[in-house]
Amino acid sequence: MLEFLSSHWLDAFTTLLGLLYIWLEYRAHIALWVVSVVMPAFDIWLYWSHGLYGDAGMAMYYTLAAIYGFAVWKFGLRKRGGKRRSVEISHFPLRQVLPAAIAFFALWGATYWVLITFTNSTVPVADSFTNAMSFVALWALSRKYAEQWLLWIVVDVVCCVLYVVKGIPFKAGLYGLYVLIAIAGYIRWLRVMPKPQQ
Repeated sequence: MLEFLSSHWLDAFTTLLGLLYIWLEYRAHIALWVVSVVMPAFDIWLYWSHGLYGDAGMAMYYTLAAIYGFAVWKFGLRKRGGKRRSVEISHFPLRQVLPAAIAFFALWGATYWVLITFTNSTVPVADSFTNAMSFVALWALSRKYAEQWLLWIVVDVVCCVLYVVKGIPFKAGLYGLYVLIAIAGYIRWLRVMPKPQQ
């Protein structure tokens, strides 16, 4: 048992950080972005050592996105005229669906190409898929769109299977748990979302 834990300590540690992160996200607490800066630093090391180069690259993006997400949640979005408005939980606007879909497919294709061209990845399709979907989901989270949880459910299911295949058991279990928490998070965010003014 000690040998197993000593060989999987990084997996276990990042899993604990992941649990803290998802709890903060469920609560829509701004501190989730602080954890989003720390956790990816360790995830880069973990994923790279298991040949998940796309996920390692995604962890680098998470760090930058966390800084952006924190700024948006803390200071709001700039409106025309220079004023800022606070970000509240809302629905994913229909006008954003097509650009988000285009961004997803472009990122999926570009990441896949990078993985098959420059790495020895054995799972380039799944690795690039979760990266592209995570990119869009993280942007949606920064805007507090409730449907970001639906995107994460897809990512979490694929990651859970991927991490089992790649021998990262704690992270696989975490992502299995993420699926359940994402379902609960989506329901909760819909419940606490501000109602439109009549």
